[in-house]
Amino acid sequence: MDFSECVKFANANPVTFIATAEGGQPRVRAFAMWFADETGFYYHTGTPKAVWRQLSENPKVELCFYASGDMGTMMRVAGEVEFVGDAALKDRLIQERPWLLEIGLSGPDDPKLAVFRVAHGEAYFWNMEYNMREAEAPRVRF
Repeated sequence: MDFSECVKFANANPVTFIATAEGGQPRVRAFAMWFADETGFYYHTGTPKAVWRQLSENPKVELCFYASGDMGTMMRVAGEVEFVGDAALKDRLIQERPWLLEIGLSGPDDPKLAVFRVAHGEAYFWNMEYNMREAEAPRVRF
């Protein structure tokens, strides 16, 4: 298994559950991943939101992608968030998700817009085969 399999799975199953921490309390919410490629898993959020504050204070996250069917397959990714300020990437985001302008953003340079990615970490797939042997599931470092 290599990272390209992780990218393919993420793009095919973009709804992601992202776990953050606030103090000692875990916080989990669903995100619609923007895209994944060889440079990581990309997302966006708003700086007024609690999740942005949580990620800023503690960039460690766990992502969980789920493909339904049979008993389902999950891909779990542990890593750290990197905020990305690249203007061209933010322009692309607004072009691909114009609805962001309908919810209050003024454009790609709006300070309320935050793009982030998980570019380094460890991923593994879980299915019923590994139900009682999770530690044995092959890991991919990226």
